[in-house]
Amino acid sequence: MARLSYTLRRSPLISKVVICMSEKSFVATLILAILLGGFGVHRLYVGKIGTGIVMILTLGGLGIWTLIDVIMIAVGNFKDSNGLPIKP
Repeated sequence: MARLSYTLRRSPLISKVVICMSEKSFVATLILAILLGGFGVHRLYVGKIGTGIVMILTLGGLGIWTLIDVIMIAVGNFKDSNGLPIKP
């Protein structure tokens, strides 16, 4: 079995690590996805207007797209329109 090792080096030019998170609520996004996911309301909430409208027209990809979004939100992989993760 191969052993992997990683080394974290601090640059003298960088003194802080900044982690950016979305201002959108994790709980609100998850509840909207569960209750109104077929209408894309959770995507409209996080600023993804285009895909939110497509979800309205396709009723959430007939539920498949909605199910995938609920799972992604629950495990913390869902991002807002700026590409920032939804804060827990």
